[in-house]
This record gives sequence, structure tokens and C-alpha cells, in this order.
Amino acid sequence: MKKLIISLAAALLSLPTMADEGMWLLPLLKGQRFQQMQELGLKLQHYDIYNPDSSSLKDAVVIFGGGCTGEIVSPDGLLLTNHHCGYGCIQRHSSLEHDYLTDGFWAMSREEELPNPGMTVTFIDKIDDVTDYVKGELAKDTDPNSMNFLSPKYLNELAKAKVGENFLQDNPGTEVEIKAFYGGNQYFMFTKKIYKDLRLVGAPPSSIGKFGADTDNWMWPRHTGDFSVFRVYADKNGNPAPYSKDNVPLRPKRWFKISLKGVQENDFAMMMGFPGRTNKYYTSWEVAERRDIDNTIRINIRDIRQKAMLEEMLKDPSVRIQYSSKYAGSTNAYKNSIGSNWAIKKRNFEQVKKEEQDKLIAWGEKNCDGSYKDALVTIEQIISDRKDLRTRSWLLDEAIIRGIEFVNVPTKTEKVIEALKGNDKEARKEQLRLLERAYHGFANSNYSAEVDKKIAKVLLKEYRNQVNPHVQPEYFQIIDKKFKGDIDRFVDYLFEKSIYGSDDNFDKFLAHPSVKALENDPMILFANSVRKEEAALKESLQSFNDGYALAHRTYVKGLLAMYKDQANFPDANFTLRLTYGQVKGYSPSDCNYFGHQTTLDGVMEKEDPTNWEFVVPKRLKELYNANDFGRYKLQNGKMPVAFSATTHSTGGNSGSPVLNDCGELIGINFDRNWEGVGGDIQYLPDYQRSIIVDIRYVLFIMDKYAGAGYLLKEMEIVE
Repeated sequence: MKKLIISLAAALLSLPTMADEGMWLLPLLKGQRFQQMQELGLKLQHYDIYNPDSSSLKDAVVIFGGGCTGEIVSPDGLLLTNHHCGYGCIQRHSSLEHDYLTDGFWAMSREEELPNPGMTVTFIDKIDDVTDYVKGELAKDTDPNSMNFLSPKYLNELAKAKVGENFLQDNPGTEVEIKAFYGGNQYFMFTKKIYKDLRLVGAPPSSIGKFGADTDNWMWPRHTGDFSVFRVYADKNGNPAPYSKDNVPLRPKRWFKISLKGVQENDFAMMMGFPGRTNKYYTSWEVAERRDIDNTIRINIRDIRQKAMLEEMLKDPSVRIQYSSKYAGSTNAYKNSIGSNWAIKKRNFEQVKKEEQDKLIAWGEKNCDGSYKDALVTIEQIISDRKDLRTRSWLLDEAIIRGIEFVNVPTKTEKVIEALKGNDKEARKEQLRLLERAYHGFANSNYSAEVDKKIAKVLLKEYRNQVNPHVQPEYFQIIDKKFKGDIDRFVDYLFEKSIYGSDDNFDKFLAHPSVKALENDPMILFANSVRKEEAALKESLQSFNDGYALAHRTYVKGLLAMYKDQANFPDANFTLRLTYGQVKGYSPSDCNYFGHQTTLDGVMEKEDPTNWEFVVPKRLKELYNANDFGRYKLQNGKMPVAFSATTHSTGGNSGSPVLNDCGELIGINFDRNWEGVGGDIQYLPDYQRSIIVDIRYVLFIMDKYAGAGYLLKEMEIVE
């Protein structure tokens, strides 16, 4: 018994969460981490951050679009997020005549603000612990292998049943969602209000908002003004409504005050946002799988694709506009995978997880519970058994589905064929009109057939080299049978013969539509074959996924019991979280230290007029040379640009507000250093750094550079 007590004490003393580690759920914050936050310097009370009965700081944080965070900074619905989060909106409004990507955009009145159909902003009204309710409903399920405990469809049906249809009807724009946490050991319900009238107010030119582009991505020191400005609109009653000229700026519950006091080394900092996904509860076998399959394939395939894409972008300005967002998205995950593998090796995550597993097995045996060991044996076997299928799935996804755009041509042509075979002229005309709309939805202003053709050739060659021909999509057999293995000729054939190969091809089809042309179209056959292979792989892997989820739930349950829940935060799942830490620099390698603050000096030092990534706008150089920094400068007279902090962030935290000890906005999170991306698996205190654009640089660009200082008049600015 004495040994058991000593063992348990040792386990509790070796809690797995570091001081600055964690993505904490707001309802659990008071009991789990709030004391540590105050010890680190926070001056607020827990109810200032999250108050279920009144407005609090959380009410100024929003989901921007479908994958970023934003923050409300005025009583008139003004919103800040990252430039790269608003990039798609800026791009859609851009043309060769009005190139807002290159030149920037600033609405000098509300009438000039640009609508963005399809974009949304989501507020979190309430967060309720519904664990007992969900588990009570799950207990009614008689299937011992049921996956309802993780099923979004099942859980969201429970959410709607809990609040009732009348509640949703009486609250326009409101949705409810139940999410599983800790592998299905706890559940929370989120009541959300979604606004659909979002207008672009301002964005710096890419030479500021994307300065350093892909070279500096995932890097520190950083000198990027990564921000954009939007405004949320509502109907006259403050309710969500589609775009209308009669809508008015939203009057939000809460907005952030903005601090010009700046940051110093070791200052307290916290961040709220919607981190997308982490893997804190990986086992050692999953770490190896992530390193050897997922990351390795992505690094290789994306490197090939990006080289082909960039070559075409540098040749043609119109292609640069078309593919800049696609290129940035590709390189983002590419560098992430490189950093992830670096961290896995640097800190030997595989061994770290193995030691944790061994500790849990020993703890379980001392408590006469062998379920945790059984769960780990199951997980190990599943990871081993799915290796080949997972490799094929990742190669198909990266090289073909994500890499080759014409995989997404319209393939649902059954109704068109049926209409062409019939005698109803109106039905025929309508189906052809719908097909034409679908085609132009694919071959839109951001698509180049020539670029897609070039990329397809290099990626198909790599895919064919990596995957056994016997398990490739069935249609790929034509490459050997008809083209003697010549992939270049095969791809040229697809574009030459498909109705989707060019606008001319499609126009010729519309002039003389035929059933034969659709049934024998090579791009349709190609795409259908790829999707069939994708579905087959998904089905095969699903048989492993269900067993894994059940075993993983038991494994996580054991860790929670062993460490106690105070030591553990749930993996990120794009729900509202808080992370905290300190403003700090770091040392990436021996005798190499990077400070916490960058300045405009660094922008000028990096300037390279021959490199599109490091061009500095003329106006910015004029302000720099004149030292015209206004009230936004540091005490030493320099202009701050960005700073770094130990806050634990990941994808989805882009655009997150970074706050000081008083809850005032001091910056906008926009990236991590690549040495820290391994924090998705295991926090790295010596290396983990969030990269944050200083709010003083944001205001400086709006005010001094863009001449849009009128926007600052609606903000609460603290000197």
C-alpha cells in the first residue's frame, strides 16, 4: 500500500501539462488553470473571461468563415482577423484592373465596404456541460460496438432535441451543436449565432499582409502585417440576415479594448480562439505512423506540386493571382509536416509516449484494471494492420485528389443523359444549363487548364512510381494499355478529348450535345475511377477506425484517471479555447537566440525588389525614412511589427486575439514557428512560440499608411 501511495504521488507530481501548455475549455478554466494564470500575472477574475450569465471577453471572439478566428473591436461590429484568413475574399474582389491583393483595399465609407456572399461569422452564445444527458441517451443504445458516442449526426440530433424546435425557430440564425471531448468521455453543447452579412472594410497590400510569404512562413523572426478588417452586419433588430442594403452594423454584446502599452519580455499573454486539431493523446505507434506515412508523403508530394505551380505563377501575373491562395495553402501544410517531423525526432516523441503508456499499464495493474493494457494492445495491432491502406490513401489524396484539379470536374451527368435520351426539349435545355453552370463553377476565374495539365503530369508520374499498378484506380490501366506508360501523352489526351478540357471543347459539346460524349468522356471516367478508389480505401480503413475509437476512449479514460483531469486538456476540435503564457523569444539552436519583438527595421533589412516575397511598398519606406510612426512607436523610437509568446496554438488559431493581463488586445495571432508545430502532439516549452502581429503595427498601417484613421475613432484605445 505504501508503494502504491508513493507511486500515485509520483504520478501526480509528474503531471503531463507544462506551465504554458494547454488549450483550455472556458467552463473548466476556473477549476483547472485559473490560479496558475493569476500567478503568472493575470489581473482579471475568471468571470471576466467567461461568464455563462452575463457578457464577458469570450463574446468578442468569433469563428471567421470555416477555419479561422476573429475578434470584434468596436460597438459597430468592426472585426479583425488575419490577412491570410481574409485572403479568399480579397482575391475574389481582385482583378487585373483592381488588384487588391497587390495594392490593398480600404473602404473610406461604409457604402464602399464590399459584401462577401457565402462568408459567415459565428458567435458562441452559450457552452453547457451535457455529459450526463448524452451518456444517459447513449445508455439506451443496445449495440456494444455503437459509434454514436462520437457521431456528429447523432450528437447534434441530441442537441436539437435538448433545446427543442421552438427555441431554434424563435432565435433566427441560432444553431446548437454537441461535441465530444477526451475521446468521448465528456460532452459540451455550444449554442451558436451565425451572421451571414460580412463586408470587407480594409486589407493591406500583400507586400505587407503577406510579407515574407512562403519563405518566412512558419518562421521567426517575422515581419508580416498579417491582418484584414471586416464588418458584421445584421437586420434592424440585430438578428442574422442575408446581405441586404438595408442591414445595419451589428451591435455586439462585447468588443475588445485595444492597448498601445505594448509588450515586454515575460509579460503575461493569453489567447482565445478555435484551434482545429491536436493529437495530445497519440500513442507511440501513432507518432511513428504520423512521421513515416502522413508527414513523409505530404512533404514529398507537395514539394513536387509547388515547384510546378510556382514556375507558372512567376511566368504570368494572371496565374499568380489565380494560384496565390492555392499555393499558400499547399505550402502551409508542407512546412507544418516538416516541422512536425523535426519535433518528433528532436524530443523523441515516440519514446515519450511509450513511457506514458508503460506508466498507465503499471498504474492499471496496481489498481486491478487490465482494460488500459488491452486497449493499447488493440491500438498497436490496428496501426500495424492499416499501414498499407493508409499509405495508399495518403498518396491518392495528396497526389491526385488534392493535387490535380480536374478530379473535381462535374461527374453527375445521369440526369443530363436521361434528358438527352428523351423528347422533352425543355428538360434537355434545363439539364444542359445546369451542367454549364457546374462546369463554370469548376473552370472559374481561379483555374488554369495549362497549369493543371503541368501539375497533373508530374504528380501522376510520382503516384505511379509509389503505388503498385494493381491497386491504382482502374481507369489508370489505360496509361499502359493505350499510351505505353507515357503519362505526358495520357494527360494531353484527357485535355484534348474531354468536354471539360477547355472552354472550346465545352462550347462544341453544347452546340452538339450527345450521350456518347458524356459516357465516354475521359476526364469523367478518370474522376469517377479516382473517387471509386477513394471510397474503397475509406471503407476499408473505416473497419479499423471504429475499433480504434473504442480502444482510444478507454486509453484516454485511463490517462484522466491516472493524472486527474486538472492535468489534461482535451484535444482541439475547433471549439472555443483559451491558452496562456508569456511574451518570450527562444533559442532554436546552440548560440542562436531570437528576441521577442521585431520592428520595421527588419522589414527594410529583408527588402529585395527582385523577389516578390520581399518587396516593400514605396509609402511604407517613406514613413520609415521620415520616422513617422506617431503614437505607435516603441520607447526607443522604432516601429514594432510582431512579437512571439509561449501560448499553445495550432491551425484555427489564425486571427485569434492576443490579450494582456487586463484583457486588452495587444496583437493578432497569425502563425507558429516551425520548431513548435510538434506541439500538436507534445508541447515543447523551449521551442513552442505563437507568432503575433503587434496591434500597434495594425493601427499604424490603418492610420498612417492607408489613411483610414477614421476606423480608429470607433475603437476603444488605451494609451
